[in-house]
Amino acid sequence: MEYIVHRIRLRDIAERERFESWVRDVDYATCPQLPSVRTFSVQRVSVEPDAPVHYFEIIGVTDRQAFEADMGRDAFHALEAEFGKMAEVVDEIAGERIDPGYVAG
Repeated sequence: MEYIVHRIRLRDIAERERFESWVRDVDYATCPQLPSVRTFSVQRVSVEPDAPVHYFEIIGVTDRQAFEADMGRDAFHALEAEFGKMAEVVDEIAGERIDPGYVAG
């Protein structure tokens, strides 16, 4: 599995509640329409207006090529359009997990 991490900055910190609601109600709910996405979560970093980063997201995908194909879907374009009104990706890193990883049982 490959993981993609985006650091995110809101365009206007006053939109924080709107952004978080959209993440919970729309962003997470759209994931089943993107077959390559296996895990997805958004984490709050700071609510300070001048912070360089307000959130980061971790996207676990089957592989990068499959995710790039999913990025061509209408569902992804709809997410991208709404996200772009509220926030911007500051940077991206990606890598392949060294299996099996660890999850507490």
